[in-house]
This record gives sequence, structure tokens and C-alpha cells, in this order.
Amino acid sequence: MTMTSSRSYIARALYEWILDNDCTPYILVDAYRRGVEVPQEFVKDGQIVLNISPTAVRALNIGNDYIMFDGRFGGRALTITVPVPALMAIYAQENGQGMVFEAEPLEEEAEEIQAEVPDDEPPQPPKKPGRPHLKVVK
Repeated sequence: MTMTSSRSYIARALYEWILDNDCTPYILVDAYRRGVEVPQEFVKDGQIVLNISPTAVRALNIGNDYIMFDGRFGGRALTITVPVPALMAIYAQENGQGMVFEAEPLEEEAEEIQAEVPDDEPPQPPKKPGRPHLKVVK
């Protein structure tokens, strides 16, 4: 039996835990994944760190498929969309406590990988990118 990804469930729980401990939740996102809508001028090394605290964003929804919210970047109001597989980490800004997730292909990417593998060979897992680098954002 195939189960759905637990990433969104864990992210929601960690978000609440971080807030309950009076800390600021930040997420690290793979900005180049399909479906990610973030301000590209703030992307560094293919990643973007976003403050998702209630004082920084509006209408936050950590759904099973997407994380979406409204935020302001450089004075512009934007709607941010992050497919859950593009979520690399969620952590407290004050102390770095949280979780880093393993790279997970999107369904379309997984189908493309499977289509490339001949039927007579066992499927090979996709290559994992290097470990994400977290840094304190002040």
C-alpha cells in the first residue's frame, strides 16, 4: 500500500511547535523546482529562505500539496506558492531547531524518471542534490 508523503503533516506540526515556543518559523525552499512561485531576486544558490510567522505573512495555508501565503517583498505584495516536495527545511530562526527534509521528486518528475528507465532494468532512485545549507537570517 502506497501512502502519501508525510512532509506536509510534519511541516504543520513543526510550524505549531515553533510558534508555541515563541520562535519564528522559517522555511528553506528549492526555488528552482517546478511550481515554485517566489521572488527570484531573493533566490541564492537555487534556494530561498522565507519567514512564515503570522506577523510576516497573511493567509498561510500549509496544505498537503502546496504551502501558500501572501507576503511583501521589496514593497510588492505577492502570493507565494511552494509545492510541498520543494520544502527543504522548516526551523526556528532563533535557534535553528526544526527539520531538514530529504529531496523528494515531484510526481511529474518521478514519472519522467520512470519513463526513462527501460522495462528490463530495475528503477534507479533519482540522484540527490547536496545537503542544504542553513544560515542565520537576521
